[in-house]
Amino acid sequence: MTLGYDTPLEDFLSTLAELGLRRASFHLADDGRTVVPSHPGLSDLARAIQEDGRDFAAHEGIFMEVGRSTGLLMTAFVHDTRRGQAQGGLRYWNYPTIGALVRDGLRLSRGMTRKNALAGLWWGGGKGIVARAPGDAHLDPGYRAEVYTDYAEFVTSLRGCYVTAEDAGTTAADMAIVHAHTRFATCIPPAVGGSGNPSPATARGVVCAMEAALAETGRGDLRGKIIAVQGAGNVAGYMIDLLVERGVERVVATEIDPHRHAELTARWKDAPVELRLVEPNDASILAEPADLLAPCALGGVLGPATIPTIRAPIVCGAANNQLLDEHRDGAALHEHGIVYVPDFVANRMGIVHCANEQYGYVKDDPAYLRHFDADDPGSIQATTRRVLALARDEGISTAEAADRLADEAAAKLHPIWGHRGRAIIAGLVSDGWAAAAATPS
Repeated sequence: MTLGYDTPLEDFLSTLAELGLRRASFHLADDGRTVVPSHPGLSDLARAIQEDGRDFAAHEGIFMEVGRSTGLLMTAFVHDTRRGQAQGGLRYWNYPTIGALVRDGLRLSRGMTRKNALAGLWWGGGKGIVARAPGDAHLDPGYRAEVYTDYAEFVTSLRGCYVTAEDAGTTAADMAIVHAHTRFATCIPPAVGGSGNPSPATARGVVCAMEAALAETGRGDLRGKIIAVQGAGNVAGYMIDLLVERGVERVVATEIDPHRHAELTARWKDAPVELRLVEPNDASILAEPADLLAPCALGGVLGPATIPTIRAPIVCGAANNQLLDEHRDGAALHEHGIVYVPDFVANRMGIVHCANEQYGYVKDDPAYLRHFDADDPGSIQATTRRVLALARDEGISTAEAADRLADEAAAKLHPIWGHRGRAIIAGLVSDGWAAAAATPS
């Protein structure tokens, strides 16, 4: 069958089995444009990726494997490794089609390249995705152990071109399982020498970006402000605590999980927080009158259907890939007079918290704390100001300004290892990585 973006995930897995494959890969040719598949039967999908003008951006490699124990599709997306090996979190999520998974991986990995570069980290951009099966098997701890063992073995096979970490659908306990089976992992539990939960640091960083955006646009600080928050998950929960501490007038937030809603309602019973329980596709919070809107759920929420409804002058949140289409929707926010702080500017601390944990820990580490220091030229506040100033001075969107600054930084080669990630990928391809796990005929 022809494999395209609209191919159901189950059909893609069936096609791999028919081709006798457990692995598939797509790598960037030397011309910097052509996507080369590991098997002729994957040529149509390679063409769809290559022609994807929205999400494909000369990604160096895409790797896929059917989990040995679970049969789930394990993937790793490597965007740009000039600053170092690709690093980014592992998402465990539902995808109806192979295209939905691929486009998510392409966008998220590119976002990690930009996030790492603007944060001054010597890491490239990558993303891991495990396609979750329908049903509730993912709630069973024993099954999850199989899933993350499968993924760890997959990551090990990639020789370090991608280093995985925690992301949506993956917990600290899951990362402990990953780390037990591969060295190519960060965001591991403190009990084994890791940095632990990055959510408090991420939340603190987003609040720093909010404060910088308010100040840069002449709106003062957070005191007395009304903040609308989409999603009250791990990061947003800590973020709302910080907003209350800073004296906001009110926080209006939404949550889709009834258990989480009940837990947080009790936590904030004496705080100026209104928490609404909503259906998963309810985006009404985006139209809430507020001084600042913070998207903190999944990505793609800012697009043609929602941007005209926004009633806040500033958008700054923790969610990744908030723009459905970065060029179109970044420009639309600019045209509507809305100041948008790109996610990879605001939420960097998730990766900063864990990226370099292999170098050990220093009390009151200046390499870590500088990101929160408004006077440091590389801090979250300074970067936010720089993005907003560039956009204002050149009459461009803040999305375009942030992309320009990040892409310039991403082009710098690692001072010790150079473009090592690309060399690792070349070795995987020349050694027949995908064919090495072919199923018996």
